[in-house]
Formats: sequence, C-alpha cells, structure tokens
Amino acid sequence: MGSRVRALSVAHLRPAKTSNPLPRLFFYEGDGLPPFPALLATLRSSLATTLDVFAPLAGKLAVSPSGDAVVIDCSSGTVSQGVRFVEAEYAGGADDMRRRERRRGVRALPAPALAVQVTRPADYTAGGAGVGVVVVGVSVNHAVADGQALWEFIRAWAAAARGSSLSPAWPAGFVPPTFDRAAINRQPEAEELARKFLRVFAPALPTGRRTYLLSASQITSLKQRIVSLQSKRAGAGTPPAAAVKPPTTYAAVASLVWTSGVSAKNGLSDAGADAYLMFAADCRARLRPPVPGAFFGNCVKACYARATVGELHEGGAGALACAAAAIGSSNRFAAYDTDFGWGRPSRVELASVFVREFVAVVGAPDGAVQVSVVLVRDRIHDFDTNFLSQLQGSV
Repeated sequence: MGSRVRALSVAHLRPAKTSNPLPRLFFYEGDGLPPFPALLATLRSSLATTLDVFAPLAGKLAVSPSGDAVVIDCSSGTVSQGVRFVEAEYAGGADDMRRRERRRGVRALPAPALAVQVTRPADYTAGGAGVGVVVVGVSVNHAVADGQALWEFIRAWAAAARGSSLSPAWPAGFVPPTFDRAAINRQPEAEELARKFLRVFAPALPTGRRTYLLSASQITSLKQRIVSLQSKRAGAGTPPAAAVKPPTTYAAVASLVWTSGVSAKNGLSDAGADAYLMFAADCRARLRPPVPGAFFGNCVKACYARATVGELHEGGAGALACAAAAIGSSNRFAAYDTDFGWGRPSRVELASVFVREFVAVVGAPDGAVQVSVVLVRDRIHDFDTNFLSQLQGSV
C-alpha cells in the first residue's frame, strides 16, 4: 500500500484532538456468502488495491513539526504500518449477532485515518455455505474526508472486490480521486471550516437511537401532504396544490425529522423561540471555479434552516410545510449499493457518532430511504411517537 504522497494538510491550528471517526456497519446475509477465509482474502487484497489510489486513508493524522498544522502523514514508514484490519468472531450465533452487533461495531478501534473490522458469528460455516451474517465495519476519521469522499472510496473498494480493475483504466462510472486543495484554499472560510471538523466533540451524554425505513410510497405520500399543506398555508389566490413544486426527497424527510425533534425537545411555551436545523451541503459544484467531483477530502459547508418552535411544533398548522420551505437539498448516499461480490447488504448502520443530536439519511433499495436518528435518551421516545404519527398522517 505504498504512496507517493508524503503529507496532505488538513488544517492549520494548534494541536487538537482528532479521534472522531465515522463508523459504518454493512450487514451481509444469506447462503451466497463465500467461505470466511476467501471473503477475508477478497476484502484484504481489494482494500490494498484501493488504498494505492486513496493514499491518504493509508496514512496517519499527525501534528506538523512546526506545531501549527494537522497533516495526513503518508510517508513510507507510516504507510508501511498499514491500515488496521481486524478479523473478529462473535461468541454467539448468527441470530444473536444480528441483534447485538449493531451496537458493537468498530467503536473500540482507534482510527487515525481508516480502520476495518470484519465480524462473523461462531456458527459461520467456514468450509462452504456461509451460514448467517457477516458484518463489515469501516471507520474513517472525519478530519480526513467528508461523506461524499468516504462513499466514493467504499464504492471503489467494492468494485475492486468484485474484480474491477482500478488501474490503469478505471471502470465505467468511476473517476480517480484528486487531492489538490488549491481551489478550496482560495475560499475565505476554508481554514475555519477545516478547523471545525477537528474540534467538534459532544459532551459524554447518554443517547438513544432509532432507525426507520421509509418506503417509496410513504415518501410519495409525505411529499403530497407537504404540497397540500403548502398550498393551504399560502392562502387564497395562489396556485392549486397540483401546481406547487413538490419538495425533494431529502427536504421531505428532513422536514419530518426536524418537526419531530422540535416537538420532542420543546413545549409550546417556547413557541416564539427560534429552532434551527443544521445540515451539510456538498460544495464541490458550488465553488467558483468548481472543485472536481472526485476531490477527496472535506468540501462541505454547514447550512442552517430556521423557523420558530411554534411553526414546527406538533399540531401546528402546516408544520411540515413550514419546515420543507426552509430546507435546501443535500447529499444522497446509496449505501445499499455496496456490493463486495456477494450481493447488497441487508442492513447498513451508523455505529456511533461524535455529537449528541445527529441524523443520517441514506438511500435504500426500491426508492426507499433509511433514516438513523441519535438523540438524548430521555427525548427519543417522544421523537419516535411524533415521527411515526406524522408519517402516518395522524398529526
């Protein structure tokens, strides 16, 4: 996993903690799984091939000799240590592992840039059928790459595992990553944005989590409700609902999450207070000049939607419509397209996060969307109740 790159600048700042990984868990199930040794060999060899191209992930976060910058050290000594690749066996059977491994993941792995853990149940049939489930955990430090870059790496790794060559010519639909930060560094806020990724840590508060799978028909119904509410909210003399532009899938789902979260956190006594939704927008195509879509690193900007608590609270007239009107678009990641050669994952989970309020939205098969929510534990029940009520159209 050699590299021609010695050090890539992440941000100029005094030494700071940088151990905030993005751990994803990919669950694969079924009789089509290969024998475990063969599965491991495929993942290892294809990962090595992919890291030859995505060199920063084979490096290590370090403080520069001057002490005023954090860099990704890809020198030969660092790269020769390799990425931490762990083979794990769950003591129980496949059924128990399905329930429990979602909470275990790769959280115990230190991940200076990238760590991988492959877990099998004790009753996995190593000689043939591949009984049960295998979990591939991938943990990438957010200081190294944003979501767009992470998913492009995973997509390339999966393609290499299926036998596609990444060199000299890339497979159709793929573009080699670029690491030139020149276009980003010209932006006035570039350094401050980079620093934010290195200093965002949550208080150690207990959190609860829920994962929802919204079908294509539920999303369509949700969009139609929002259009109808927006038309009514606009009042007389406005175009009928049929002429109102429907929200994007992201805006519709984010509106559902935002209104449910506000209802869980705030009472109507706070009706006049401001409520904000922060989401990350990919800036690659929005900069002037634009940054190549294949840029590997962080190129996102925090965007904020604003409304009052009263406008978003459950029971408020047109809460979903108000939320949708305030929200822009964001990335869509096709997490369930990650096929290493034995089919799509049965489940993709975010193992842990570094903030106490967090939502991850990823594309699922057949036009569905998966929504993973992390919230302070004593509020998650109220969130769940309101989320499901609004989804069913009873609020």
